[in-house]
Amino acid sequence: MQGLHASLAGSLKAAVNAVIDDGAFCGGPHVQRFEAEFAEFVGARYAVGVQSGTAALMAALHAAGVGPGDQVIAPTNTFVATVGAIQAVGATPVLCDVDPHTLLMTHATAVAHVRPQTKAIVPVHLYGQLAELNGLRALAREHMLVLVEDAAQAHGATDGARSAGTFGSAGCFSFYPGKNLGALGEAGALVTDSSELAEAARKYRNHGGTVRYEHDTFGLNFRMAGFQGAALSVKLKLLESWNARRREVAARYRNAFAELPGLRCVALGETARREPRAHVYHQFVVRVSAREEFRSRLSERGIDTGIHYPTPVHLMPAYRHLKQPEGRLPNAEQAAKEVVSLPMFPTLSDAQVERVVEAVSAVAKELDGGE
Repeated sequence: MQGLHASLAGSLKAAVNAVIDDGAFCGGPHVQRFEAEFAEFVGARYAVGVQSGTAALMAALHAAGVGPGDQVIAPTNTFVATVGAIQAVGATPVLCDVDPHTLLMTHATAVAHVRPQTKAIVPVHLYGQLAELNGLRALAREHMLVLVEDAAQAHGATDGARSAGTFGSAGCFSFYPGKNLGALGEAGALVTDSSELAEAARKYRNHGGTVRYEHDTFGLNFRMAGFQGAALSVKLKLLESWNARRREVAARYRNAFAELPGLRCVALGETARREPRAHVYHQFVVRVSAREEFRSRLSERGIDTGIHYPTPVHLMPAYRHLKQPEGRLPNAEQAAKEVVSLPMFPTLSDAQVERVVEAVSAVAKELDGGE
């Protein structure tokens, strides 16, 4: 991402200088402008800028009336913030398994966990791919549940008609620097079509009020910094082209790896097969059984890899109290032992992509006994 920021240095410095000149450091016009731009980009009526993606989830859940005594279903194959936000508003996380191919929450993996105490479901558009939302929306309607999307990795993902974040009561985004749309530090936003939910979220991010020294309800300090809003406005103009490049790289990877022994690309869901823009490839993830050897040999060839995520949330020490022991959610548990994230960012050159392809192909064949 350093190359990306270097190419935008002039525009970003000008945006930050404008914030300094205006003295609008906490919220203010630069955040408001970005909120309007981002709401238009995703096709929502409102966007509410906050300090982080975690804050966006907390604000959305709180504004939707989720709190103590409620249960919220979320996938265990996610970054821990999804679950932490549920616990932070006083609700109880109920973790479900994921589809064994797409590694996403579905109606089938969630429905068995619905109880009278269930208040909401939080599907995660993991790796940048839209979850199969038709079934999840039907589940929410049937049981009168709030649907809050964790779209922290899915900026710009769309089924052709609607964008990530606009299928439920609210959608939550992280602008952590490594995201498809990243700030210059921590930032986030929620989007919604509900004026009531947007107003409640604005109050929640500002100590419970929208007028200074008037506090109507409980709230926290989750305001977005002015310079983050200004920087995000600069970057938002380029998001579509960045996502397009990610899809180009992903297409090359998928074509090259389709027949490799011992390696599987994480499958595309129905929505992504029908609409290519349903996946914006925050990560490009493959599965290999000999993961550590695979990563080690790629590292020897100068190819960095990552693991997203090595431990399902239900097996983390912080969530043992949920009493979901090993073996309860087998698809996520098996995936956590096999997933590997390959290089994926919009400034990858064709030559760099070919280096990755050649290295992955060679290593996969070596591990299969071909060399």
